[in-house]
Amino acid sequence: MNIALIAHDSKKELMVQFCIAYCGVLSRHNLCATGSTGKLVGEATGLKIQRYLSGSQGGDQQIASRISCNEIDLLLFFRDPISAGIHEPNDMNLLRLCDVHNIPVATNIATAEALIHALERGDLDWRDIVNPTR
Repeated sequence: MNIALIAHDSKKELMVQFCIAYCGVLSRHNLCATGSTGKLVGEATGLKIQRYLSGSQGGDQQIASRISCNEIDLLLFFRDPISAGIHEPNDMNLLRLCDVHNIPVATNIATAEALIHALERGDLDWRDIVNPTR
């Protein structure tokens, strides 16, 4: 599966810790991330991550483009709900695209863990049945 990683600045360390904890699962998939999130996760875990621009420079829009083209299967997007105002338009666009294209998305650690466990069990393979061209 193609998994995208995005984290607001105040959630980057949480994303790093999450990826360290689930490195074994994530290593079996194709990962991409916005610039600094990908750099931090890659340095901490050794995972191979395709890095896009930083979110403020359009990296989140690059990932949104991949979602629109059905090239992302799962989005882990650790948002800061307290200071999200500055990012709100791009955040809502990403979430809307995930809804339109039936992309599982986690915006917090609890949901991310549920999705990672489902991925590990093979429960997310339903996308191959719904869209066999993937």
